[in-house]
Amino acid sequence: MAAPRKTSRLRWLRVAAPAGLLAVALGLLLQTWGVEEDLASPYPIARAAKFDPDLTRLPIWNHRPENYLAGVELPVEFAFRRGETLGKVLKDLGLEPVEAQSLIAALAEHVNVRRLRPQDRYAALVDDEGRLQGLRVSLAGKGKAEVRLQGGSWQSSWSEFVERIEPRVVRGALEGSLEASIARAGGDAVVAYVMAEVLQWDLDFNRDLRLGDTFEVLYERIYLDGEFHRVGDVQALIYGNEDRRLEAYRFGDDNGHYDGEGRPLRKLFLKSPLSYSRVTSGFSTRRFHPVLKSYRPHYGVDYGAPVGTPVRVTGSGVVQFAGWDQGGGKTIKVRHPNGYLTAYLHLSRFADGIRAGTRVSQGEVIGYVGSTGLSTAPHLDYRMQKSGRWFNPQTLKNKPAPPISAAELPEFRAARDRFRQALGRTGEQIAAVEPDHPAEGASVGR
Repeated sequence: MAAPRKTSRLRWLRVAAPAGLLAVALGLLLQTWGVEEDLASPYPIARAAKFDPDLTRLPIWNHRPENYLAGVELPVEFAFRRGETLGKVLKDLGLEPVEAQSLIAALAEHVNVRRLRPQDRYAALVDDEGRLQGLRVSLAGKGKAEVRLQGGSWQSSWSEFVERIEPRVVRGALEGSLEASIARAGGDAVVAYVMAEVLQWDLDFNRDLRLGDTFEVLYERIYLDGEFHRVGDVQALIYGNEDRRLEAYRFGDDNGHYDGEGRPLRKLFLKSPLSYSRVTSGFSTRRFHPVLKSYRPHYGVDYGAPVGTPVRVTGSGVVQFAGWDQGGGKTIKVRHPNGYLTAYLHLSRFADGIRAGTRVSQGEVIGYVGSTGLSTAPHLDYRMQKSGRWFNPQTLKNKPAPPISAAELPEFRAARDRFRQALGRTGEQIAAVEPDHPAEGASVGR
């Protein structure tokens, strides 16, 4: 039996070897023709050198025109690269090691030079001979430090960023995604995610949104030194349709959100363990399993999402199990008060510190979406149990936290009415009638 196999193998090699050599020869011939064509051209194409990222850090004033103005700060700020040290930056700027150490010592009076991040930036000041005379380091969201050469030594100073909070109202209707609808209405798209945080106990943003839903949102835009920095908190919002209307107003020392009657929005469980995703399969007592190819109960709700999407625990409790389940892959089970238990299946990994016995708080990230175990695609299988029996999480009747006390209700109602009026105004009109609104000039601490 061995001889025929050997003969067949030799016959295959006799055919494959010449074919491979012919392909190599053809490739070399085509390459030679291309080179000859380039050389014969009156305008030959120059071969581009490989990009060297270090070229972006050469002292650009060494290549300045003759009329370069002395003492002018470079118009371009550079961001610190991941892992890049201040010493490396100063070396690239042409500073000698001894001088660099003196500059770093002066800067360290205001900045932890060992903890500079990629969001932080720097700019240089040079004289007419290209010598470094100063350095400005801007710390993201905090302030800026400046070091100047004065009298032969480096002198440093610190100034905090001036924060200004601007109210903004956006209103519109849902057409497509909520982010796109808000942007179309003139707001910041990221407000959709802030809204999801505010309404996370009452609205499942994966399945409850309907085309034509209307929204009115009063939120904060935060500026640092006159430049937009980020979106702040939602002060008030109204969302829904003629069948369902949700209201949220910020009130109290804890800046919690309450509905129009003073009832807190926070409840025992979140509506969904994922901020944004889609339901791919629901709770069922008889579902065809795509892997096992048989009908069996599916005691959870599947949320389709990319691998690595953060998974939030829907209620505060204690981790009962964090490990490998035969069908669920990497699985976390959390025990909650009043006999409740939640389970999170098919995770790619657990969050740091998550193990049996760990206490977790509502909304805390405990793991990340994956496709482990009996799974055909990345998704989260989310399950709930009450007194040992599985039930559909989407039918949960959530219990709210205690409402505002009777003594505080008049104050809340007055604030609620002001917010309702504000939702009908523009941001400029709100700022004009809100005497207690944060004014320009507030500083951001380090």
